[in-house]
Amino acid sequence: MEKISDNVYAETEFRGCNPGFVVTKEGVVMIDTPQMPADAVGWRDEIAKHGTVRYLINTEPHGDHFTGNYFFEGTVVAHEGTRQAIMASAANVEQARERFKQANPELSSILEGFTYRIPTITLSQEMTIYVGDHTFKLTNMPGHTPYQVAVFIPEERVVFTSDNIFYKVQTFLQQAVPFEWLESLNKLQELEADVLVPGHGGICDRSYIPEMRSLIQSWIDAVTKAIEQGLTVEEAQGKITGIDPYAVEGGIEAMAQQLPRINVARLYQVLKK
Repeated sequence: MEKISDNVYAETEFRGCNPGFVVTKEGVVMIDTPQMPADAVGWRDEIAKHGTVRYLINTEPHGDHFTGNYFFEGTVVAHEGTRQAIMASAANVEQARERFKQANPELSSILEGFTYRIPTITLSQEMTIYVGDHTFKLTNMPGHTPYQVAVFIPEERVVFTSDNIFYKVQTFLQQAVPFEWLESLNKLQELEADVLVPGHGGICDRSYIPEMRSLIQSWIDAVTKAIEQGLTVEEAQGKITGIDPYAVEGGIEAMAQQLPRINVARLYQVLKK
């Protein structure tokens, strides 16, 4: 766990997303939760040293950001699209519960009631939450998915970018809206933030945004060229390699070969239109 400003902490070593929290005079505000139950329980114990959780903000609709909600208190806040995704996941909660029990037999007792906690407050574009002396500016910034939410805490000059930033690890585009992603990166660049907590990878600052923008543009250009050449999606998947210069993050090495093909398939679908 890293203390990245006076009152903001983040964890970049869990499998899945980078969760974080902010300590205010009126309690703790969490941003995302650990994906793995064992990590979530340990994270919960650590946060308890700093106060009671008042709000839990999920920044996107993928499970590595919201699965751990079950282990925490506080009102859950997210984009309306993320709420819909969590509700859809709840239909398969029994399968997830059994999978977690097998992976974490020592946690079987607390996993008996495992469920997906669904956001009870949602936004479509913007929302501001005031807790103690802190301001939490939530803004829909489509990119990695249409439902990404950036969380900017101006008093700390910190922004949680969600998966619109992958810092020096391979980028996932499986649900991307690429042109909106470029626009959102421009908006992130304009924020008066000294520290960026990316969805994946290490803590960084705004100087990395141009590289992230260039990477997304490179994916767009490569797939656009393949379409213009009349390639099928399968042919494009076989031809487009080496766009992302970074390795996949730890724990998902098995996806290294498949991820570029997933990215190409998504962009081909979007750009073909």
